[in-house]
Amino acid sequence: MVPSNVSSSKAQQTKEPQSPQKIGTTRRRRRPKSKHQENLAESPPAGASTSVSAEQLKSWPWVSITEPPTTKHPPVFTKDGSYFFSIVGSSVKIYSTSTGLVVSTLSAKRDTGSHTNAITSAILNPHNAYQLITGSLDGHIKIWDMLDGVLLQTIGVGNPVRHIAAHERWKDVVFVAVARKASVGDDSDVVLRMSLKPSPTTLQLPVQAPSESIVVGKTRTTRGLAVSAGGSWLVAIGGHKAYVASTSNLKAGFVKFVSPEALTCLALHPTEEYFATGDEEGNIRLWYCLHDTVTISKAEVEKRAPTATLHWHAHAVSALTFTPNGAYLLSGGEESVLVIWQIHSGKKEFVPRVGAPIDSVAVSRTQSGEEEYLLHLADASLVFIGSSKLKISRSYSGIKLDPAVSHSRPSASAPTPLTVHSLSSTLILPSSHPSSLQTYSPSSSKLISELEVSPSNRVSRRDEKMLEPSRVERAVVSSSGEWLATIDSREGDEYFRGEVHLKVWRWESSTGLWTLNTRIDRPHGPARVTSIVFSPDDGSGNTLLATSGEDGSVTSWRKRSVANKKAGTSDGEFHRMVDCLLINISIVFWVARSRLTFKREIPWTICWSPDGSLLAVGFGAYVAIYDPLSNALIRTFAASELRGPVRSVHFLGYEGRFLAVAGHSDVVLWDLVTQKVQWHHRSALPISAVVSHPRDELLAVFSSQRLSSTVAIFESSNSSPRNTYTVPFTLRNIAWYPQVPSKAKETSAFRLVGITDNWDVVLCGDDVHPLAGEGLVARGLLTGSQEPPKRTLLQDIWGDSALTNALVDPLIQKKVASTAPRNGKEIADILSGPAYLIPPLGTLFEPLMTHFLTPRPPEDESIRVAGLAEGDEEDTNMDVDESQDNLPVSSVRAERVVDALEIEALVHLFQHHGVKAPPSTIPHAKLPNGHVPEVHSNTYRKVNGHSHTPKPKANSKLHTSSAIINDRTSPGNPSHTSPKSSPAAAGRKRKTMAAS
Repeated sequence: MVPSNVSSSKAQQTKEPQSPQKIGTTRRRRRPKSKHQENLAESPPAGASTSVSAEQLKSWPWVSITEPPTTKHPPVFTKDGSYFFSIVGSSVKIYSTSTGLVVSTLSAKRDTGSHTNAITSAILNPHNAYQLITGSLDGHIKIWDMLDGVLLQTIGVGNPVRHIAAHERWKDVVFVAVARKASVGDDSDVVLRMSLKPSPTTLQLPVQAPSESIVVGKTRTTRGLAVSAGGSWLVAIGGHKAYVASTSNLKAGFVKFVSPEALTCLALHPTEEYFATGDEEGNIRLWYCLHDTVTISKAEVEKRAPTATLHWHAHAVSALTFTPNGAYLLSGGEESVLVIWQIHSGKKEFVPRVGAPIDSVAVSRTQSGEEEYLLHLADASLVFIGSSKLKISRSYSGIKLDPAVSHSRPSASAPTPLTVHSLSSTLILPSSHPSSLQTYSPSSSKLISELEVSPSNRVSRRDEKMLEPSRVERAVVSSSGEWLATIDSREGDEYFRGEVHLKVWRWESSTGLWTLNTRIDRPHGPARVTSIVFSPDDGSGNTLLATSGEDGSVTSWRKRSVANKKAGTSDGEFHRMVDCLLINISIVFWVARSRLTFKREIPWTICWSPDGSLLAVGFGAYVAIYDPLSNALIRTFAASELRGPVRSVHFLGYEGRFLAVAGHSDVVLWDLVTQKVQWHHRSALPISAVVSHPRDELLAVFSSQRLSSTVAIFESSNSSPRNTYTVPFTLRNIAWYPQVPSKAKETSAFRLVGITDNWDVVLCGDDVHPLAGEGLVARGLLTGSQEPPKRTLLQDIWGDSALTNALVDPLIQKKVASTAPRNGKEIADILSGPAYLIPPLGTLFEPLMTHFLTPRPPEDESIRVAGLAEGDEEDTNMDVDESQDNLPVSSVRAERVVDALEIEALVHLFQHHGVKAPPSTIPHAKLPNGHVPEVHSNTYRKVNGHSHTPKPKANSKLHTSSAIINDRTSPGNPSHTSPKSSPAAAGRKRKTMAAS
């Protein structure tokens, strides 16, 4: 047979091989080969890659920013409801109920002793509220201390663990449902009563064996396992049956009760002896079979029990739980609606449009006493609903990527939108619903927003054909970050025609959201859009948008502005004022600019040069280069070296001299200056993606195989790859991230973000390092650090201990006191509590005054020196007491000893100047020069008409008293005339002038 890579249709025809007798006797005429066939028949070029196993290649650094798939096990709340546990793959994360942040991780795959497979069940130890018991498919049961985040005990079961149940009636005993065989695909389980106490022979081993294990019975694949409220009954469900066993007689085994439909979930009443189940048809049944007559029945015999049926769901019921008082039953499923059933009346209430199908429901009670319903959705979102208003109060979510949550996954060849928004440093990705996009911030690991590109129904009816919604196929952001263009389409059928929409969104920096600016229906008629890209931003705002379609055309789009000139047409003074403000405000929208075609070929890819002066379009086996302003065809290249049509075109480097053209398994590099082929590389594997470096002349080529990809880094000067790596995934789409400024050591480094075939978001490249956040490294709530210690889980539940402050390091206390601002309000809140809880006021006076009266800050030495430098004369003319300059200045209050000299000075002060008669009763004594001194209420005397008020030193009472005494007329210091002085300027000390 002729090789399949030959393009000639005649050469691809096969002929019947000749018989062995005619071989060598019959001469066959050979047809002349075409030029294209001769190129393919030649030996591979020098740059062709050889088949190298993935084990021989170096692994390229990569890290996943999506969390492992969650289980349908409901979240587990702590006793006070402040925290809840959620199973994420092989880890158990502790979330804060109020903030939704991960405060601790109990299990991580990279830690010693952690689960090596997915965790399937988690319960609180009924005899220790600070211990969590987990079971995993790795066949181990582990007991964790949630406060310290450490593993306390590991018990080996041997087979995969599906469910765990416990009751306070039995200490150190759990009921476990395990697979009968190590293979998880087996559809039969065994329920065991297992002791948590290890056997004496395995007491010192890392994995211990239980001291006692009793087989209760066999079941189908267990979908639920629980113990009744009183602890008298053990209930399990699997397949079409409910299994009931008496805990007082476990050797009797299970009694089977048959359900007409396959059961999906289980919930036991918190106070009474009956349970509820949900099935695949949307029915909810209340089973009233937990009574003494069950023990009379023979085990392993199928029976029917009295039941009551509640029905609303059209799809399978996946979540079921009772409220703590047992008055209400909560249910959810694929309809994305929470149903609240009132048990005694059968009435129901609804909370619709919660966002995604409901996997599980849990109930908690807030500190205010209100009940909250926590919904774990299929897209890994957590939604809280208040029981009083039955509205969503808050929600927390990570990346919601897998579209199979609500609809079928698109094919591997279908385009997947992926782009980077530079202004907000976020990723724009497909959401769990095909009609929506999500904005995710890798730096904060938070979902910023969700954009519904095409409004559509989230759930269709069971009896009708599944309605296929519009899918977002492509998304691209302009280099300025102001515009986002999306393509969404929907296939037509016999009832309606297909739809294709081009939508342009504008970034609102004030709200941080995208708003729809322009919608264009059928930009290329009924044909699909094959490529869409913005032109580079040159700073002038003349950004163009180019799209190509299967109709064979390339269309360019531009912005158009229309001024608002309708001012004065409205009635009323207020409306005319508003219209006047809108004058000269232009409305911007997008319109078609030009359209071009090439030889009836279909354009598959578009690329702009770095400066926007050239537009390269891949038409079939040709590459055409246009002038985007005039649409003039500048140059055409025939990519005869490629197998099949051109799949992608890329300009290399900052100048864009080289043009890389990629096909199915070939890459050709053209030099646009010399108009020659620089080199040609043929890969042994099909090429899945090609990414060019934004600054350097480098190219990354991804070649995919079954479960991994090979990455080859090429330079423009050599056809052989500079480096070759391997990554353990295949890609749907990949983009450059982030576009950081060029650095000397990072000019040739790659940093990419991609979406794998398993719908994981990964970062890969030369400078990508493994994350050290939650879920990767196990840590506890009491992990020490150099920062002041945070409140622990124990303190949030029981309050602060009286010994908390005494156990804190004095250095940390000093750091907190020096960095934390105090305004007295946090101390005053102590008095707002109940009177019987407040300590005696005698013990509170000193602490309150210490916080209310903040010490005066010390005087800055630099300010004092600057004040001296502003003067016109030297310090020798300053009227200050230089003997006090060297006194230490401190903001710390210290006990001061009062000596006898200070007491004498105070006595002398009050004897002569403490009390004075009113000015009207005292005759004015004339001074020797004939002037009469003025008398003022502040007892300070004026010198030449200016008040003389010495400025005391800060934090020095002795200096203040001395300054006052020395400034007054006292016996032994006769009155004298002060020399002339200038008024004291603000912010500087007064200087003494030479006497005239």
